[in-house]
Amino acid sequence: MSLTPSRTLRLLTVGAVLTIGSLGLTACGGPASGSGNSGSSEKIGVSLIVKTTSNPFFVSMQDGAKKAAESGGIDLKLAAGKADGDEDTQIQAIENAISKGDKGILITPNGPAVVDALKKARDAGLYTIALDTPPDPANAVDITFATDNFAAGKAIGEWTAAQLNGKKAVIALIDLFDDKIVSVDYNRDQGFLSGLGIDVKDKAKNGDEAKTGKYTGGKGGDYQIVGNKASKGAEDGGRTAMETLLSHNPDVNVVYTINEPAAAGAYEALKSAGKDKDVLIVSVDGGCTGVNNVKSGVIGATAQQYPVKMAELGVQAIVDLAKSGKKPSVSEGLDFYNTGVELVTDKAATGVKSIDTAAASKICWGK
Repeated sequence: MSLTPSRTLRLLTVGAVLTIGSLGLTACGGPASGSGNSGSSEKIGVSLIVKTTSNPFFVSMQDGAKKAAESGGIDLKLAAGKADGDEDTQIQAIENAISKGDKGILITPNGPAVVDALKKARDAGLYTIALDTPPDPANAVDITFATDNFAAGKAIGEWTAAQLNGKKAVIALIDLFDDKIVSVDYNRDQGFLSGLGIDVKDKAKNGDEAKTGKYTGGKGGDYQIVGNKASKGAEDGGRTAMETLLSHNPDVNVVYTINEPAAAGAYEALKSAGKDKDVLIVSVDGGCTGVNNVKSGVIGATAQQYPVKMAELGVQAIVDLAKSGKKPSVSEGLDFYNTGVELVTDKAATGVKSIDTAAASKICWGK
């Protein structure tokens, strides 16, 4: 059948109206891009921003997040500071996550300067979750999944007091920073001193306790604090800090370190000075290398934490928040979710709960 020009025009007009109507229905009735609704096949964008990849703790955290992302429908992007304490690179990564339209950010904060950037992300509608290091204030993020760092420090302090058996403690403290304040730093340091039985003036500040006095842990005895030095959580930093502290007092017999890389560096400095057999080194981390160092006697005891669990919980929390709005809860009495800690040593002390290196090797990270 042939069509007249006028009839052809009418049919084309009707077709155009129907096409526009179909497009309008699609736009109004379909799921929003990146909404995370069950009707959308689009992956949920998440950025994991760790402190640094020079520390195996954070590499293990990245590995845990990758595995969780594969099963959780997550488009995971990875970023890291150039070194522990590098806030600028983390801030840039937060801004990148906002501009990319991510649903959430997982971050191990490198310092207080990132808090304003996290607020900007939350104002933009991103869920923000801290791992390992609670920010200050804690409500700068939706939730934190972390070790109870004060409890971790307290455990190694109690163990140290038992090992001293009343002997005078000449203590060197190797912390994280000396130019900024972060909770993971002062909580571990102050937890250690509290576990040893030394009064601390301000639990949110390192280095303000009396330099001499009595410790009350174990059988109790005299103590002297040689000083606090920063390591930035790195092996070379731990070695330099230990060398400096030994120059102040060569009679050091107890060394607290913020983490196991710093402990390894401190041990090398002690070994070079011929003092590695006379000093108790205690630390926090519980990585496979650290557990092996406990087994070999380099470290006397370490508090084991679980970065893979932190990452898995963080990824799942963002999935739940994006899909259902369900928010995770903090642990009772804390302003974060406690992912657990175990004291690891092969020299168990009466009254101090611990596991040995054989058990710790089965659950350590960084294999």
